[in-house]
Amino acid sequence: MQKFKNNLARIVSTLFVPPSFTLIIFVLFAIILENDPLKKMATIFVALVFGFIAPIILFLHYRKKGLIVDIDASVKEERTVPMLISVLFFVVGFIILIIFNVNIISIAFWFCYISNTLITVLINRSWKISAHTMGAAGPLAAVTYLFGPAALLFTLIVILIGWSRVQLKCHTLGQVLGGGIFAFASTYVQIYLIVKIFG
Repeated sequence: MQKFKNNLARIVSTLFVPPSFTLIIFVLFAIILENDPLKKMATIFVALVFGFIAPIILFLHYRKKGLIVDIDASVKEERTVPMLISVLFFVVGFIILIIFNVNIISIAFWFCYISNTLITVLINRSWKISAHTMGAAGPLAAVTYLFGPAALLFTLIVILIGWSRVQLKCHTLGQVLGGGIFAFASTYVQIYLIVKIFG
């Protein structure tokens, strides 16, 4: 049974990496929020290139060079530089979204990737907060903002991901809860304020 749990946790943890949610949510936003085909393409392009492909290639590069010791990036100090480089990817994507004047909700949510990652870098200096649960809870906040409380049903996915990280001994329950609560609250508040001020 323990082996089954570990295998299931590994599958969940591998499938639901943060970039997966980035791509899924922004494709959804492009379809729902944009009428202009060019804006749809810009939204999907940014998510695909700067939110999915680039971060994954960066991670694989660091793994190949031995700069990240394992697939779970279990040494928190090894996460700092890749996170900061990812912020550069996000900034470029943010500029493109603004240039193409995509929906303010997409812009606001993308901005959260910049701000939340920078905050995570600071937290990570002393505490290994769960990036996996952050990567799921942030998108959950975005779809909750857009669709209302019904979207909270997807909290089950966040819980499943959190369980997988604890089961694999990558994080404590506190680190998983901290990542989920912080990402949800931070993302929801930022989207609300940005849309209210600039929308």
